[in-house]
Amino acid sequence: MTNLSQNWKRLNTKIRTQDETSNQLKPNKKFNKIDKPQHNNGNKIRSKTLSIRKNNNKHEQSLHINPVNKQNLVSPMEYILWTKEGNKNILKSEIPNQPQLLHKSQKDKRKQPGKYIAMDCEFVGVGPEGENSALARVTIINYYGHVLLDEYVQPKEKITDFRTWVSGIQPWHLKNALSFEKAQQLTNDLITGKILIGHALNNDLNKLFLDHPFSMIRDTCNFPTFKKITGGRNPSLKKLSEHFLGIDIQVGEHDPIEDSRATMLLFRLFKREFEESMRNKK
Repeated sequence: MTNLSQNWKRLNTKIRTQDETSNQLKPNKKFNKIDKPQHNNGNKIRSKTLSIRKNNNKHEQSLHINPVNKQNLVSPMEYILWTKEGNKNILKSEIPNQPQLLHKSQKDKRKQPGKYIAMDCEFVGVGPEGENSALARVTIINYYGHVLLDEYVQPKEKITDFRTWVSGIQPWHLKNALSFEKAQQLTNDLITGKILIGHALNNDLNKLFLDHPFSMIRDTCNFPTFKKITGGRNPSLKKLSEHFLGIDIQVGEHDPIEDSRATMLLFRLFKREFEESMRNKK
């Protein structure tokens, strides 16, 4: 019995030893199932990312997109105003449909005020239910579309309607805005002695409490040639831009820089007719 007992113990010990050795040699299936796919997925994700980067780089290279170019992208109207001298060869078909690259020299003389300037203003509502208008932004550009003045203005009256849907004015725009007196002075300094171009300029001048000689005003709202497309009625600037320039403006909130450039371009297209019309009124 003693020998049998000892033999049984030795046999059990041998069996346990063999089992342990066998388990150590077997691959861990659970570990491999998790680890191996993770490694493969990593490669797939990395390859996909590299592919996307390559595609993006090709796309940007084909469009010549880089930070410098993005800064020099300008609207079609600004491009045509800046690149065309006088009113010659400015045709509707030549105005690009998409933004163009434009490099402006810091010392370019086309940045000076010059003889012709265009103005446009935006207003907010004051008084009961915002029925009355008060100046909230004034913009002036030169003959080449370069911005000479673009400032928000703090009305003296309490604002009761910002008219944001059309004016684009938000309350935060007016927190550090110019006083009315300062805006009035800056505007007067720029327009004095200049040919002033705009659309319905009487509204802008009245709200600024400024006068300008009639002989030095070129108003696209009252120009006889433009009235022909509306049966003698005063046309909107939006209508004129669509008809003569092939450009859609005032989509949603108004942009006074864009509007003033539109009036300047319209004037330049019909500069000779404008001057003849003014001579006939004398």
